[in-house]
Amino acid sequence: MKEILTKISSFILAFLVLFSTFSFTVDSHYCGDFLIDVSITGKTEGCGMKMDTTSKAKKKNCCKDEVQNIEGQDELKLANFEKLSFENQQFFTAFLFSYKNVFSESQSNKVALKYISPPEIYQNHQVSYQIFLI
Repeated sequence: MKEILTKISSFILAFLVLFSTFSFTVDSHYCGDFLIDVSITGKTEGCGMKMDTTSKAKKKNCCKDEVQNIEGQDELKLANFEKLSFENQQFFTAFLFSYKNVFSESQSNKVALKYISPPEIYQNHQVSYQIFLI
């Protein structure tokens, strides 16, 4: 069980480090106040309402495109154990010892009673002969 938990937690942490370094762009196309198209891989498709630029009357374009860039980390910051304060070091060591003791298998001194025969059952002579002291 401990090995499986260790593998799962290491996989999740590796995925978290990998995902935090990704950068991607989200393109969205709005027509008026309504979201028409969202794209992560490339440009969004328009809604088909192209404004005619040759007309003499200037009309406001109802469509707009928004581009959001989500930047990932370029460098990973490595923390040193020496830079922690004394209280944090104490907490960290106490946490490690308690975590280690939770998942360690303790040796028990239980005696297995598998091979020991049960005691003999003695008859109560007073009950069997019905002799009682008054």
